[in-house]
Amino acid sequence: MTTLKLAKTTWCPAFATAVALCIGLATTQAWAKDLMVRYDQSQLIRLPRPASEVIIGNPSIADVTIQGGDMLVVTGKTFGITNIIALDNQRNVIQDQRVIVERDDSRMVSLFRGSVRESYTCTPSCSPTITVGDEPQFFENAAKHATSKAAISMGNGAAVTQQQGQ
Repeated sequence: MTTLKLAKTTWCPAFATAVALCIGLATTQAWAKDLMVRYDQSQLIRLPRPASEVIIGNPSIADVTIQGGDMLVVTGKTFGITNIIALDNQRNVIQDQRVIVERDDSRMVSLFRGSVRESYTCTPSCSPTITVGDEPQFFENAAKHATSKAAISMGNGAAVTQQQGQ
């Protein structure tokens, strides 16, 4: 904790009121640190009591599911900043959490050809990855392959093979 020493000065009543108000707000509202979530990965938030509802500021940036009432699973969907508000069954705020979705730069390689970008995930060999801002045709091809892979892993491989054959 940081201690601030003030020089002897004359206190302005308006300043004293503002300081008292800030101290009062700081003690009644618990501010959580930013939750850093990697793109296409998940993080857990354990709540002090069960939530009945979760509000997502921008659902295109992050997705949230409630697990067992008192745990949230936050998944990064695209890069950006949003917030999550968890409410109890009386609609009281349990937690207001800012979420920052970032990419895992330690495993990413970006290939630039002039102003055109292609992104690859390298773990350890490099494969194309779906990254917002990549060259449109590259992005579309990577997205098509990712969709096919997901369908095959869910047991819909025959349908994907038929669609690709048409």
